[in-house]
Amino acid sequence: MPDDNRLYSYSAVLMGSPILLKLFTHDDALASRVFRLIKQYENLLTVNRAQSQVMDINHAAGKHPVAVSRPVFELIRCAKAASQCKDSAFNLAIGPLVKRWKIGFHGDSVPPANDIAALLRLTDPADVVLDEAHCSVMLLKPGMAIDLGAIAKGYIADRVRDFLRQEGTECALINLGGNIQTLGSPHGGWSVGLKKPFAGDELIGALTVENRSVVTSGIYERYFEHNGKRYHHILDPRSGYPLDNELDSVTIVSKESIDGDIWTTLMYGMGVEKGCAVLHARPDIEAIFVTKTKEVVLSSARHFRFTLLDNCYRVTDSIA
Repeated sequence: MPDDNRLYSYSAVLMGSPILLKLFTHDDALASRVFRLIKQYENLLTVNRAQSQVMDINHAAGKHPVAVSRPVFELIRCAKAASQCKDSAFNLAIGPLVKRWKIGFHGDSVPPANDIAALLRLTDPADVVLDEAHCSVMLLKPGMAIDLGAIAKGYIADRVRDFLRQEGTECALINLGGNIQTLGSPHGGWSVGLKKPFAGDELIGALTVENRSVVTSGIYERYFEHNGKRYHHILDPRSGYPLDNELDSVTIVSKESIDGDIWTTLMYGMGVEKGCAVLHARPDIEAIFVTKTKEVVLSSARHFRFTLLDNCYRVTDSIA
């Protein structure tokens, strides 16, 4: 790392989000290659346009398998495995429900209960059939749709980190609109803010990390209100409705950003007490739960330091 510690920032809008790259060297060409790499993966994985490998699978639902590239196949395999964990709130086959709710997009509304019941029958991850030999994916029922939005950013953040490492970069930070992956450590570590829910850019606190990913998912990110009730984008695949528990946000600190994506959703489904109990068996995964009662619960703090910046909140250790 250069002695002057000067930090250079590069930005772009990709995947519908502002993307930020921080380097300790001035290198426009490297930043351009990073953004090009992100764009290539977005083109493979998106469901927000007519053509991509994932959309090819969705268009063929109930008809025939679709051969895909190895990275897409492996990502779908990973997402299916997470979807089939016991009582998992993660579901790669939740696409029909996401499309019907449209939360965060024009036309969002509360679907009739019979619509949700019908769509739930199209969301069984067991109906996503993987063929290792042919590197193909088939959705067994017409109308099914996989959505990798809950996992794609983490996967891409990890690929960017690997690319930067291959390019000889020792110290960098990439922020893919909420998925932060860090490489190396500046003096004192990387500082990452923990947002205060429904308060714009105000912070509850700050995490200090080195060579770690920080992923936050919160009910304040995308939502709409109807008849005085708030409906957020984190859907419960078991009910078809937004998850309703004590949480405002979950932050995961992990080595791999893809784990952050998966575990924020798993922890939302479990809640604080059960989530902390599960994480005691996973020393590589740590969570910060922010509750509606303004409590910040740390499952552990082996791989980060947390500094509270808002005295309206109180910090507690794991209750499990």
